[in-house]
Amino acid sequence: MHLRTAFPHATTCEDLRIPLPDGTRLYARVWRPVTGDPVPALLEYLPYRLSDWTAPRDAQRHPYYAGHGYASVRVDVRGHGNSEGLPGDEYDATELADGVAVIEWLAAQPWCDGRVGMFGISWGGFNSLQIAALAPEPLKAVVTVCSTDDRYDNDVHYMGGSVLAVDMHAWAATMLAFVSRPPDPRYAGEGWRDLWLSRLEHVEPLLHTWLDHQTRDAYWRHGSVCEDYGAIDAAVLAVGGWHDPYRDTVFRLLEHLPADRTRGLIGPWSHQYPDRGLPPGPAIGFLQETLRWWDQWLKDEDTGVRRDPALRAWISDSHPPATVHDTLPGRWVGEPSWPSPNVTTVPLALQGHPVPVRSPQHTGVDAGRFFPFGNDADLPPDQREEDARSACFDFTVDEETRVLGRPRVRLRLRSDVPRGQVVARLCDVAPDGSSTLVTRGALNLSARHGRDRAEPWPPGATEDVTFELNGIGHAFPPGHRVRLAVSSAYWPWIWPQPGSEAGFTLDPDGSVLELPVRAPSSADDGTIAFAAPEQAPPLDVRTPASPAAPRPERLVVRDVAAGTWRLEVDPRYGGTRVYPDGLEFTEDALETYTIQEADPLSARTRSEWTVRLRRPDLGWDARVRTRSEITCDAADFITSNEVICTDGDEVLFQRTWERRVPRTAG
Repeated sequence: MHLRTAFPHATTCEDLRIPLPDGTRLYARVWRPVTGDPVPALLEYLPYRLSDWTAPRDAQRHPYYAGHGYASVRVDVRGHGNSEGLPGDEYDATELADGVAVIEWLAAQPWCDGRVGMFGISWGGFNSLQIAALAPEPLKAVVTVCSTDDRYDNDVHYMGGSVLAVDMHAWAATMLAFVSRPPDPRYAGEGWRDLWLSRLEHVEPLLHTWLDHQTRDAYWRHGSVCEDYGAIDAAVLAVGGWHDPYRDTVFRLLEHLPADRTRGLIGPWSHQYPDRGLPPGPAIGFLQETLRWWDQWLKDEDTGVRRDPALRAWISDSHPPATVHDTLPGRWVGEPSWPSPNVTTVPLALQGHPVPVRSPQHTGVDAGRFFPFGNDADLPPDQREEDARSACFDFTVDEETRVLGRPRVRLRLRSDVPRGQVVARLCDVAPDGSSTLVTRGALNLSARHGRDRAEPWPPGATEDVTFELNGIGHAFPPGHRVRLAVSSAYWPWIWPQPGSEAGFTLDPDGSVLELPVRAPSSADDGTIAFAAPEQAPPLDVRTPASPAAPRPERLVVRDVAAGTWRLEVDPRYGGTRVYPDGLEFTEDALETYTIQEADPLSARTRSEWTVRLRRPDLGWDARVRTRSEITCDAADFITSNEVICTDGDEVLFQRTWERRVPRTAG
C-alpha cells in the first residue's frame, strides 16, 4: 500500500450540519481542496457514524478525493451518529428523500460547481443506486460497491425465497446494537442525552419488519432499482467481489443500464473496498480507478473509461480449499458487453438413478461466512464433509474450463411433503479428493413459481425446478472434476422448513447443470492491468491489547450423544479502539447458531452485543447491551430482543420485545 501525502491541492476539513426541508439537521464532515474555484462534490451517506465507526476508512479516501479537486462529503443518515431526527427502516422513503435534499444542498453551495457524484460500499452503495433512481438533477455519476439492485432476492434477508438465518438474524441484531448507540457529546453538544432517549423510545427491531414480509411484495420492491432500471440517469460504475454476496448486481446493471455510461468491475475480493488489501487479493488502485470515473463524468475529461471493456472481471485459477487466501491466482479478462458474446452455456446432464436426498440438518456448518470481510475464518473449508451429506454428481475436466457468470441448474424433484428447500453447490474437486467451493444457490420449494408467492408442493408430485447459482469467475484445470452437490438443508444460511427432514428424491433423468463457459483467449493475458493501491495517510487509531484470551472466529461444537451442533461466530467487528480525539470505543459480539441434526424445528439463533463509548476528559461513559434470539415451531418464528443502555452507572433505557411471526413462506 502506497500512502499518498502529496496531492495537486492542499485540503481543509470541517464538520457542519446540513439542513433538511423539515428542519432536521444531518451531521456532515467535508474535505475540500484549497482553491478559489467551485469544484464537483462527492457524497457518501451512511448510518454508520462518521465520528467513530467509519472514521478510519473515511480517512483513507475522502482526503484523497479532496486532494484531487473534489469536495468530498461524508454524512450520517437521520437518527444515527450525531445527526438529528429519529431512525427508520433501512432505505426507507425518508432516508432517500433526505439524500436527495443533501445532494441539492451540496450543489447549491458556493464551493460546489453544481455537479455531484455519490459513492459507497454496502449500505452506501445501496442508497447510491436508490437515490440515483430518484434522478436528482445534480447527481451525474455513481460508484456503487458491493451493493444490490434487488432487496428481496439479493440482500441479507432472503435467498431463493428462503429466510437467510445467518444474516437475517445477524444483521438485524447488529443494527439493533448500532441504532442504540448514543450521540457523541463532543459533536452533538449538551443535548446528546435527550437526543439519545428520543431515539431509543422509537427503536423497533428491524427483524420484525423483515419477517413480516416473507415473499417479494411491495415492501421489498421499494428501493429495488431492478423494478425500473430506466429511472437511473447517472453514469454507474458497479463493483463487486466473488466472495461478496452482492456480486450478481454487477451483471444485472450491465445488462439493463445504458451501455455508454455503465461499467462493471468484479475482482476476487470480499465485502471490502478493493484497495484495502484485505484477503482475498490481489488489491488494486481503486481510488485511482474511481478518479478516472469522476473526472470523466464530473469534469468532462476524457479519461478513457468509455473505451474500457463493459466488464473487467477476475477469473481465479483453481486453488486448494482454505478459510483465508491472501491472494488468489488468476487473471483479468475484459468483456465487450453483458451478456458477453465470449460466454457460451454448456449443459452437463446428470447421470444415474433416482436418489433420495435427506441431508442432516447441520449440513452447511462448513459454508463459511455469508459476508466475508477478510478475516482468517471467512471462507469455506474443504467441502468433503458437506459433499458427504449431499447427493453429488461429478464431471471430468479434459481441458481447462473457464466459467464466467451464473451457473444454472434444472432439477427434477419428487417431494412427499409440502415444504422444503433445495441447495446446489458447485465444487472444484482436485485429484487428491479435496473439494473447493466455487459457488452455490438455493431455492425455497414454495417459491419455485415466483418469489412473489408461496405455493406448497403437492405431496407426491414430481416437478422440474430451475434456479441460478451466484456468479463466479473460476478456471477448472484438466484432471480435476466439476462437482454438483445437492442437499435438502443448509444451516445456518437457510432457515429449515417444517417437515423438510423428509427431503426429496432427485431424478437425474431430466436434470442438468448449465455452466457459463468463457472461451480462452491469448488476448486476455496482460491486456487489463491496474495501478498499485494508494490511499491518504491513515487515521492515528490505537488498538490496545485485550487482557482477555482471544476466542475462535468460528467454532463448531458437536454433542455426539444428543446429535446437536452449535456454531459460534465472532464477527470480529470490534475490540477496543482509541481515536485521536480521545474517544475510547469498545465493541464485542458473539453469534450462536444451534440445531439438532434430525429436527428442523430445533433451529435457534442468538446474538449478543456490548458497546462502550468513553471520553475520560468529559467524564462520559455510555454502554449498550443487546440480546437477539430466534426460535421456531411449525407455525411461527418466535423472536426475542432486548436493549439495555446506561449512562455511567444509571440505567437510562431498558426494553424487551417478544413476538411470534407466522411462517407464511419461510
